[in-house]
Amino acid sequence: MKYLIVIEKGTKGYGAYIPDLPGCVAVADSKSEVKRLIKEAIVLHLEAMRDSGEKIPRPTAAGEYIEAKVA
Repeated sequence: MKYLIVIEKGTKGYGAYIPDLPGCVAVADSKSEVKRLIKEAIVLHLEAMRDSGEKIPRPTAAGEYIEAKVA
């Protein structure tokens, strides 16, 4: 399954989260590092859900860029 990853740049590094997996997050100093860590976090999160008998959610989140002009 493919899940949407949201990556945000902060003042001290990067954060990432998965809208379809509440609580699945990662933080790091670089974008490449946060991408690696969130991928690991997804696997661990899904394994924990499976082990506790929770239903694994199907990916439903989507993302787009929308251009907006300020008058």
